[in-house]
Amino acid sequence: MDKLEYERRLLNEGYKYICGVDEVGRGPLAGPVVCAAVIMPLDKLVEGVDDSKKIGKKKRETIAEKILNCAVACRICRVEREIIDEINILQATRLCMKNAVEGLSVKPDFVLTDGNMTLDISVPQMSIIKGDAKSYTIGAASIVAKVYRDNIMKEYAALYPQYGFETNAGYGSRSHIEAIEKYGLTPIHRRSFTSKWQ
Repeated sequence: MDKLEYERRLLNEGYKYICGVDEVGRGPLAGPVVCAAVIMPLDKLVEGVDDSKKIGKKKRETIAEKILNCAVACRICRVEREIIDEINILQATRLCMKNAVEGLSVKPDFVLTDGNMTLDISVPQMSIIKGDAKSYTIGAASIVAKVYRDNIMKEYAALYPQYGFETNAGYGSRSHIEAIEKYGLTPIHRRSFTSKWQ
């Protein structure tokens, strides 16, 4: 699969700064949703960029570092569980992506988003289903967001050691659910996702 198909098409249409956006953490019971927006140089590619879920942890961390070192611009944003509970996860994800795009130090000419997410931005955009596997720039964003969120959850694991956040990243694994049933909810648990344990 040509992971630069979309980017090449946009370059041919005269766009220069093509931004990829992706989120991590829509499904977990705990923690924030994290979004990354990146503009990558397309003449010097980082090897191994793919859907972050397909890459092992150590390799993902190495690739994320390379992406951050060579990106034209990168912005990572997070939306906390209080906002997720207030406006719902879809709107929280949309807000997070918008903040990431608008916070870039270089204004993009075109934005590629993963999934079917339309953002409230003034820049032309296109959403691509499974974009993190099909587009190099969205894949780069997915890796950066995943590594960043995993590190957040590792910090929460030190605060709330019973829940295994360092391994489950807040997702509803069996051991995580057993911990909720035994110890109750923490301040970082999404109340809109955990109503049956309240």
